[in-house]
Amino acid sequence: MSIARRLALTFVFLWFAIGGVCHFLLMPSFVKIVPPFVPAPILAVIVSGVFELLGAAGITIRRTRRMAGIGLTLLTIAVTPANVFMLQHAELFPGVPVWALIARLPLQLALIACILWSTQRTN
Repeated sequence: MSIARRLALTFVFLWFAIGGVCHFLLMPSFVKIVPPFVPAPILAVIVSGVFELLGAAGITIRRTRRMAGIGLTLLTIAVTPANVFMLQHAELFPGVPVWALIARLPLQLALIACILWSTQRTN
């Protein structure tokens, strides 16, 4: 594995490991960003936090890396409505600058690219 790919994999691991832990340490903040159309917001935060932690662990194991990367990609897509909700209702999140809410959406695409690239099989 190249140094660049290893750095990208480390970034993805840290992103989801820290994010997964934050789902539990900062649960009220995460529940607040769940769009109203999602049933059981607390459960949604718990499940997504668990999946983030499992995905982070999964990418550390060569045998499970590719599937964990696919799972983290799908999870990233699944939580995109929360980012859209935050942007549409920026007034509910006065501590987050609007530019950051706007930037988050294209950054999700970059994150997905990083996940897929860093977890693909290499010879």
